[in-house]
Amino acid sequence: MEEWIGERWHRWITRAADRSFPAQAVALAEVKAAAAMLFHAVGGGHGVRVVPAGESRAGGSRGWLQKIAGSGRRAATAKLDADTLALPPVIAVFDDKALNRDLYLWLAALAAAHEGPGDWIAGNRAATARVLQRCPGLRARWQRLRDAQLAQRPGPEQGAEAAVRAALRDESVPHAAIAAHEVAPVWVWLEALPASAGDATAASDDATRETSNAAAPRSDTRRRTRRVEPQKDKRAPLLLPSKTEQLMSWAEHVPLDRATDDEDDGNAQRAADDMEQLAITRDGQAGAARIKFDLDLPSASVDDVAIAEGETLPEWNWKRQKLEPDHCRVVTLMAQPGTPFAPGLALRRTARQVRRRLEVLRAAPRWQRRCADGEAIDLDAWVRHAADAGEDDAASATPRDPLVFARRTRGERSFATLLLADLSLSTDAHVDNDARVIDVIRDALYVFGEALEGTGDAFEMLGFSSVRRQHVRMQHLKGFDEAWSREAQARVGAIKPGYYTRMGAALRHATQRLALRPERQRLLLILTDGKPNDLDVYEGRWGLEDTCHAVHEAREAGLLPFCLSIDEEAHEYLPHLFGRGGWAQVRRPAELPARLASVYARLTR
Repeated sequence: MEEWIGERWHRWITRAADRSFPAQAVALAEVKAAAAMLFHAVGGGHGVRVVPAGESRAGGSRGWLQKIAGSGRRAATAKLDADTLALPPVIAVFDDKALNRDLYLWLAALAAAHEGPGDWIAGNRAATARVLQRCPGLRARWQRLRDAQLAQRPGPEQGAEAAVRAALRDESVPHAAIAAHEVAPVWVWLEALPASAGDATAASDDATRETSNAAAPRSDTRRRTRRVEPQKDKRAPLLLPSKTEQLMSWAEHVPLDRATDDEDDGNAQRAADDMEQLAITRDGQAGAARIKFDLDLPSASVDDVAIAEGETLPEWNWKRQKLEPDHCRVVTLMAQPGTPFAPGLALRRTARQVRRRLEVLRAAPRWQRRCADGEAIDLDAWVRHAADAGEDDAASATPRDPLVFARRTRGERSFATLLLADLSLSTDAHVDNDARVIDVIRDALYVFGEALEGTGDAFEMLGFSSVRRQHVRMQHLKGFDEAWSREAQARVGAIKPGYYTRMGAALRHATQRLALRPERQRLLLILTDGKPNDLDVYEGRWGLEDTCHAVHEAREAGLLPFCLSIDEEAHEYLPHLFGRGGWAQVRRPAELPARLASVYARLTR
């Protein structure tokens, strides 16, 4: 009975002390895509992700109901760092749903114009001025948001609160270093965090997330952390150090480890939500809520055979905005001979259908553009001719025939394709409670090989994975100079998942190989199931920016890179990596083999 009464009292007093407007709430999931689009359009960094913000300490006066309920101490406010824009998971600040939605969009635009950490008030005032200069259409929304925020400001107008209100009214503010947590939350402003390891989230890998305990929920909330050195003495957890002279006073902080081998009690998520800053340490142990697995490299006796000593490749350092020479080491491996690959009846049927479809490309006529005469108008050439017509007339006394037509011609195909497949540990996950991702990729490689064998186009297949920058593994499946034989099919059948995804180094290695081909058109196809990641700094924005730079290098080499992904979140980062029209998402992984052939037919038409 006491627990029943206590739960209902807590629920009632918390609801009574709540100053928000739940009926007018807007969730981040509803406007995340629009906010991210506005952030990038105003000029925000392309590698910055929009994520939910965690709660942090908040100042300001509290009402007597809040003091009884113990609420009002923390709030989820907007924060910006080098990797993420953290916005409140839910905004119910104003008694107007449209105004709450406008607040999300305003914060996204403000973050794009923010110049980094510094004075909190001055930084937000300057960013506001830049937003209104770049986007004059937001001025009316800003004025409504500012007026609504000023009407809600609590307490007397003195001290730090007076400085905040003066800044919101665009009045002169006496210079004073005021932190965001010293006053009540200013919802129309954000806090810029320094780009340091202490304020970044702990590194995590897609493979770890896929193989984690299914009962452990995944949280995308952005949390502030601080790095803590592990204790040197390895005494048993929950055993207090010997401090007999201070047992009665508790004058010093006593670090206390939680046993990592204990069974998960289900309260880890709640404890993390209650802490403003998480202490992270690398002690080489894993919690009981996660499945433990070993990612050490296999011994030479059981590992794949190395067919090259390896080469060093550069990597893009986005913080310094320069290429780090000889930063990665790439080793090419060939799978050990295994059992012959025996595709199923349904897969062979799909391969025959796709092959017949692509065989038509061999004899199909092609459009020759920018001709003096032809059977159709070349619209691109006509637009260029119309734009340059005045300059051409002024430069030449005799007008030339405009090259604005297109005609069908028959000629020899000249295509070379390199297919790069992601073989990281995350591909060991199952899709639709049926096949594994690695099995779907294996089927796609087989269908692709059968189809291109019919077209006669030169092609090569490589797989890639990595264990930090010193060991990027390139799996040799089929070379340009090899036939699509049983040996090549057996290597495709022997692929297995492992390690991580250093995509930039793999792309540079593939670019070097494909750039040596003499064909007129060279296509670089990438199959993946997630974003770039590795055990070191490659996790997060570093990997995204390096991959983006590697894609630009491939285009400068005259190649056509294209990415095909089965990641549900591919739309959040692939447009930045491969540009508009340079990627496609497969929502049903079972359709990957047919979709791959369809993409190839469209790109080589």
